[in-house]
Amino acid sequence: MELLTFKRGIHPPHGKHFTENKEVEVYMPKGDLVFPMSQHIGAPCEPIVKKGDRVLVGQKIGQTTSFVCSPIHSSVSGTVKNVVAMPHSNGTNVLSVIIENDGLYESVDNQPVKDYTKLTKAELVEIIKECGIVGLGGACFPTHIKLTPPEDKKIDYIIINAAECEPYLTCDYRLMLESTDEIVEGLKILSSMFKGVKIVVGIENNKPQAIKTLKDALKGVNGVEVAPLKTKYPQGAEKQLIYAVTKREVETGKLPADAGCIVQNIGTVYAIKRAVVDGEVLTERIVTVTGEGINNPKNLKVKFGTSVMELIEECGGIKGEAEKVISGGPMMGTTLFDLSVPVIKGTSGILILGKNEGKSYSESNCIRCGRCLDACPMYLNPTKLNSQVIRGDYEGFEENNGLSCIECGCCSFVCPARRKLTQTCRQGKRTVMNNKRKK
Repeated sequence: MELLTFKRGIHPPHGKHFTENKEVEVYMPKGDLVFPMSQHIGAPCEPIVKKGDRVLVGQKIGQTTSFVCSPIHSSVSGTVKNVVAMPHSNGTNVLSVIIENDGLYESVDNQPVKDYTKLTKAELVEIIKECGIVGLGGACFPTHIKLTPPEDKKIDYIIINAAECEPYLTCDYRLMLESTDEIVEGLKILSSMFKGVKIVVGIENNKPQAIKTLKDALKGVNGVEVAPLKTKYPQGAEKQLIYAVTKREVETGKLPADAGCIVQNIGTVYAIKRAVVDGEVLTERIVTVTGEGINNPKNLKVKFGTSVMELIEECGGIKGEAEKVISGGPMMGTTLFDLSVPVIKGTSGILILGKNEGKSYSESNCIRCGRCLDACPMYLNPTKLNSQVIRGDYEGFEENNGLSCIECGCCSFVCPARRKLTQTCRQGKRTVMNNKRKK
């Protein structure tokens, strides 16, 4: 079968050999748990518990009435120690609920659905919303909003992102191998919500076992198919995945729904099944702890609120002198400056780079080689955008479609001059958006 793909992109070392053959282990937290009220795109939640309150597993501890938001639930039972600003993986301090874990894991009563086919789409969306499900690929966009596109948008494709193109990460891969039946049930739930819509599960061809396992499990399931994708970064980016599967392009400023598509991560599909069939809110996920700088890389099922340092210690600690610790993968992850930060909904991995992997280089002048243009999957001119941000020419940055940058890191990866192209594009986007808000 012809492998589906998109135009441009790069082929970074995949680094998945550290953990791809390691089964998921359950990790139970030892210390206090910290729950930031911002774990999704959109407005942060407001705490609905206070110091001294006792909470249960699955109890809602944060919510808001804002449209783009998702509630937050406790992953343990225990006592609220404080509600205060704490370090977040995004580098800022975020209002957080700190819970002292009593180790009992007493939970609220689950509300499973015996037969979801008898529920309306609106009822299923409400369950997904109340269970706090967001996109688990990293962006953390509230899932219930994606599943309610505007009525004038005709959806004919639901594309499941199982590409896991980010180097080193294997959380989605192990989920596909170890929780296949639950993923299939989640796909059936989506199929019942969008009748007649074609569901395509896109998996990169460097995961042949996952492709075979899901294909075998989906035999006899109508309207759902597995599509092998060419291994190339960023194959899992939303617009690139849509083009690979449908050959449709999402215009600048438009959403996938404008191209008749909804994109969901494979981990989100699993979470939907757990919410609807088992009545479980989103309180945990698989996290890949990996890299040259960790003694014993693992895939761990982790409760939200657990400290990153606990996971590093669980994996044998840091080997020698680590160059860098990243939340996520090497291309789009965030460098951590504080290892006490908690695992949140968007934490797909903890990457510890050794001296050989994370070596820093000094910038030199652009040599006009054009490699960044050849690599950019969004057809931008990264070196020009870089120059405009450095000069403070934000109008020029916007005119040259700088806001379309998906911050994938392809340009920085291929640049022989080691220019910080992605970083300046990110800075340019934030400055332009802040200026627009001020106006």
